[in-house]
Amino acid sequence: MNILGYLQKIGKALMVPIAVLPAGGLMLGLGYAIDPTGWGANSALATILVYGGKGIMDNQAWLFAVGVAYGLAKDSNGAAALSGLLGLLIVEMIVGDIAVISQITGVPVDQMSSSEVIASKASVSAFTGIIMGLVAASLYNRFHTIKLPAALGFFGGKRFVPIVTSLAAITISLIMVYVWPVVYGALVDFGIAISDMGAVGAGIYGFFNRLLIPVGLHHALNQVFLFDLVGINDISKFWSSTGELGVTGIYQGGFFPVMGYGLPAACLAMYHCALPENKKKIGGILGASALTAILTGVTEPIEFAFMFVAPVLYLIHAFLAAISLYIAASMQWIAGFTFSGGLIDFVLSYNLPLAMKPYMLIVQGLCFSAIYYSVFRFAIVKFDLKTPGREVEEKVQVNAVNTNEKAAQYLKALGGHANLTSIDSCITRLRLTLKDATLANETTLKAIGAMGVVKMGANNLQVIVGTEAEEIAHAMKQIPESQDLTAIALPN
Repeated sequence: MNILGYLQKIGKALMVPIAVLPAGGLMLGLGYAIDPTGWGANSALATILVYGGKGIMDNQAWLFAVGVAYGLAKDSNGAAALSGLLGLLIVEMIVGDIAVISQITGVPVDQMSSSEVIASKASVSAFTGIIMGLVAASLYNRFHTIKLPAALGFFGGKRFVPIVTSLAAITISLIMVYVWPVVYGALVDFGIAISDMGAVGAGIYGFFNRLLIPVGLHHALNQVFLFDLVGINDISKFWSSTGELGVTGIYQGGFFPVMGYGLPAACLAMYHCALPENKKKIGGILGASALTAILTGVTEPIEFAFMFVAPVLYLIHAFLAAISLYIAASMQWIAGFTFSGGLIDFVLSYNLPLAMKPYMLIVQGLCFSAIYYSVFRFAIVKFDLKTPGREVEEKVQVNAVNTNEKAAQYLKALGGHANLTSIDSCITRLRLTLKDATLANETTLKAIGAMGVVKMGANNLQVIVGTEAEEIAHAMKQIPESQDLTAIALPN
């Protein structure tokens, strides 16, 4: 599979967690609107909404680890999803704890730089979740049918996947311990270098802020421009009215036309370009994502929907964000946000002392809506980009090939698929529900290799086959119901 095809598969898998994110954004935005000063401290309803929203938005890494692993596993098996979460938890415990990092590197905590400490806290992000989801899915697809020696048979098959994923997660964690702080620190230094460039610097910051979102490193630049790492502290100074008129807020104002206008228009373009049979399915997700962006400025559901399936569009998006921040900063059209660049923050910041001509951001936003819609629609159609809704479902022809001769023999001895209403397994047993238990030939089952047959009531049967039970059950499920079993030879 080529790289674009693989990215398309990732994009499709991402739609599972993406569908959840708008709910979190809306809850956070509404909670903030109810209690803009206390974020729940002054209102029980706001508390419920804010912390309910944080439960989703602050755990994006978990959502993506599970969703990507589940979506990319060959049979969308829960074992892959569990392995993705397991791998992420390992990374989170190792890379996200400065005490553990100190133990590994030998650098005392009190001697770590502030950027190293912040890098540790920002290490577990949606990107980390996606990486672990990809790793878990790849390992599941490779090893979920592995057979180990009889003594280790219990750890074979799907049970082997969490084990090998854990080892991979430890390796990834050790790499991140040394690499992540270096990259993070370099980005901080870059941010400091452009922080004195005024409107041009704001534009450069806007470009890299969007460009780095897929890997979660935009937090490094945010520490420089939005927070107090080097004294700019754009958000706090704007809302406390302690900054400089016409200067404070230049790293915020330009985001409003992108988040509340441009990206929702991009959603409309993607919807219009979707295949007719997919519009109903994709319209709900894109519509909810657009509404979330307009109200709250939470744009991850939109951006993750196309950043992997159409990387060129994401590069264009980053470039447009740069232009927006440059225009707003150079024209001194300023509004601010504490949460994100949506309508709620715009209204609340409109009359603050350091806001300047915020109404012009509406005009700019309408212009950017037209630009985003036109550019996205042209690029999607011209280059046949597989944005959400443009995927053609693959029709997979199932070949009547026995994946395991023994499984086929067991299936025939049990009366075939027509006689089985469920096939499951535990450690050493096939757990089966039959329509007619009298069709199960116990003598033949034992001749095939079963160590025992246990009848559980009128229609439930357990066939003791040993530690390969899970693999046999899986192979039985893979045999097409239409396959003719008459040619399968059974032992005497």
